[in-house]
Amino acid sequence: MKFSCLHFIYKFRDVAIEELQKVHRIHPAMKPVAGTYTFSDGTQKDLLKLIGNIPVKYEGHSYNLPILLWLMDSFPFTPPICLLRPTTNMVIREGKHVDARGRIYLPSLHNWDHPKSSVVGLLAEMISQFEEEPPLGTKSTGDNRDPNVLLAFVSNLKINEGGVQHHDHLINKVTVIGGGDLGMASVMSILAKGKVDRLVFIDVAESSTKGGSMDLEIFNLPKVEVSKDLSASADSSVIVVTANAWSNEQSYVSVVQTNVDMYRGIIPGLVRLSPNTVLLIASQPVDIMAHVAWRQSGLPPSRVIGAGCNLDSERLCHVLDISLNTHKQAWVIGELSDNKGKMETGLRISFSSGGKFPVLCRAFEMLKGRGQRSWSVGLSIADITHSILVDQRKTHSVSTLAQGWGGIGAEVFLSLPCVLGVSGSTRLAGVSLGQEEDARLRESVTSLCALISQLRI
Repeated sequence: MKFSCLHFIYKFRDVAIEELQKVHRIHPAMKPVAGTYTFSDGTQKDLLKLIGNIPVKYEGHSYNLPILLWLMDSFPFTPPICLLRPTTNMVIREGKHVDARGRIYLPSLHNWDHPKSSVVGLLAEMISQFEEEPPLGTKSTGDNRDPNVLLAFVSNLKINEGGVQHHDHLINKVTVIGGGDLGMASVMSILAKGKVDRLVFIDVAESSTKGGSMDLEIFNLPKVEVSKDLSASADSSVIVVTANAWSNEQSYVSVVQTNVDMYRGIIPGLVRLSPNTVLLIASQPVDIMAHVAWRQSGLPPSRVIGAGCNLDSERLCHVLDISLNTHKQAWVIGELSDNKGKMETGLRISFSSGGKFPVLCRAFEMLKGRGQRSWSVGLSIADITHSILVDQRKTHSVSTLAQGWGGIGAEVFLSLPCVLGVSGSTRLAGVSLGQEEDARLRESVTSLCALISQLRI
């Protein structure tokens, strides 16, 4: 097979061709076709898409499930965007691995790490998962839901280059849980970004960070609804949790436990009301609370993230831009504490190359003492929320399940570079860290595991 268009589209042409040749040998029915992918913000990019069917056996019968895989320009180092292609007589069955729009999300997509990860392996996992829980059905399957509702749903779907979409405009609804300075800063910053259609602000009674709801009601901001009822959050694309329930307990573990207990009362209910949401956690300590939210929600790890080191990373990029004028991305990774490492693009730590190490040190010195004030964290939360709402596919350093990244075996949440979009987060591949950075990361893993083990989640 020839892939002549790869030379002007793809950054890693030779590796991409090798990957596509493997797919062709094992799945010859999956055909690469050039097309234009339209992101949610309206921007477009010429990309390759793999179109075809995968064979699935269910209850003794064989089926061909139509799928489409969009290959991003950094493929195969970033995972494909995977979609179902239902025909007119098919119904999408929402489930653990498929949302209402036909977007597919699997553990291997979240933990993508080329060359360990491959399209061939992804298709094998897809077949295995869909044999357990078929994502498509026919109109005449006798689904236990009202068939008229199903028919109306199917007739309201269309397939375009970006995947499955409703004819009606999908509302970008965001809910912010928790009052106080951070809650208010998040509300105002998200509104300022301008990509939200409706914003619900809920000041929960259990939170010790209160305030702002009365002022929002008084001044009646457009698009903002103030409520004390969690049911107002239903069908949110993103739910931001800023609430903290600090107690007067003496030990740090007891203080954190009050937050865990508060989460137990709100997280499961929020997810029942918005099963396709992305949870964005900003409660403290953020790495612990993101882990807690993931455990309590039952959502896949790709749909639960913490604000983490995004603010520090954006600040670092800004300072490096001023100092080096390179316009390169850089990320701060690890625990949101003093045990943070710096990481440049290129998926390799190279502080001393080109004499950049002194500049990086000066950059971190400039960032010391900046702090994480409510207004600055609110701006960072709005930045993350925007990337999700418009499916921007921008890389952020957010707190995510780190298990399997860089040899981490423990079930902990740490800030790592993740590509964010409407389906949540996808980690970038692990890298070889320097000895000092690796030691600090392992120290963070140990301390987080020790704290988690003492909590009643």
